[in-house]
Amino acid sequence: MLTISEAFDRLLATVAPLAAQTLPLSESLGLTLAEDVVASADSPPFDKALMDGFAVRSEDLVGGSASLAVVDVVTAGRVPSRPVGPGEAVQIMTGAPLPEGADLVVKVEESVPDGTMVRLTTRSTTAGTNILRRGTSVRTGAVVLQCGQKLNGARIGALAELGRARVLVHRRPTVAVLATGDELVPADQQPGPGQIRNSNQSMLVAQVQAAGAIPVPLGIARDNRDDLRSKILEGLKYDALVLSGGVSAGTLDLVPGELTAAGVREVFHKVEMKPGKPVWFGHRNRSDASDAAANHVFGLPGNPVSSMVCFELFVRTAIRRLMGEANVLPQSIPAKLEHDYSARADRPTYHPARLTWSPDGPVVTLVPWHGSSDLCGTVAANGMAFLSGEARQYTAGMMLGTICW
Repeated sequence: MLTISEAFDRLLATVAPLAAQTLPLSESLGLTLAEDVVASADSPPFDKALMDGFAVRSEDLVGGSASLAVVDVVTAGRVPSRPVGPGEAVQIMTGAPLPEGADLVVKVEESVPDGTMVRLTTRSTTAGTNILRRGTSVRTGAVVLQCGQKLNGARIGALAELGRARVLVHRRPTVAVLATGDELVPADQQPGPGQIRNSNQSMLVAQVQAAGAIPVPLGIARDNRDDLRSKILEGLKYDALVLSGGVSAGTLDLVPGELTAAGVREVFHKVEMKPGKPVWFGHRNRSDASDAAANHVFGLPGNPVSSMVCFELFVRTAIRRLMGEANVLPQSIPAKLEHDYSARADRPTYHPARLTWSPDGPVVTLVPWHGSSDLCGTVAANGMAFLSGEARQYTAGMMLGTICW
């Protein structure tokens, strides 16, 4: 049986980023750059005022006060009509280009108009005060954004400032979601004797969306080979297929065999962890015209918390890789345990937990939880804490690794 670390190694050796495509900025939020972005011009492109006031020569304000002649007014979007000479001032607005000869902007609050003159009194007489010089933000030829960075609002704004209306990014993967089991009924139906609602599909679809991919729900596959086979073949039309249930060792655990029959090569099956030990991962090389080299297939255990945890660990990591992100492994946050806890499991466990932030740093509370079928027990959690399995007693104040959902 693989360790968690070994499973990650095999996963990362198997999954490669999807091909890149050029998209408009309006469609790029949450996607990952597939190129370095280099500035084609200085930013800002000119010396500019950082606030409303008067552009002057600092040598005219020796001692902090002077009466100067106002010779021009410059608003944002316009350029000065003349330079500033000795004894002169130009009224200027925030963001407007600095007139030649000026090296200081005095705030409007430090001025008193007097006809065509202005009386300035300020303590800030150093050259460069209230001015942003050309190229302060970035110089021509500088790398502003790097390949592998995920685009958020600030980065999209920077691209727009640089004139990059379109950008090369890795596309969002399509992820088919298929629940298996004769006991399942859709969420809007009343379960009969021995039946349960299909919570896994709704949960996994939401997790796919949260990871930035495009979910494709396929419904329920019954525990017979014909139905399972046809739905697996449908799922293999997409970049990834995530199944829940049917991957353990029971008589009706048909998923691994049907995946093999469909040409999916097993990469690993079973990981030393709780919940989620029976997790299955494989891939199939594609022969269609897709830009994806392979289908990646995950068989998650049917118990909902097992499915949820395995998704957060392995499926989300694969999605990050497909989207070309630089840091794809789950990011562990060290947090101080708030209370004592007696562990029952003898293998590494991801326990549903609530992570909060105190003045002294992150604090973690293990929520009451009754095992891998207790999905409702996770609603108070916003992540999971890692219990190594080496210790049975955990005392308040101990540091635990945590992963936010």
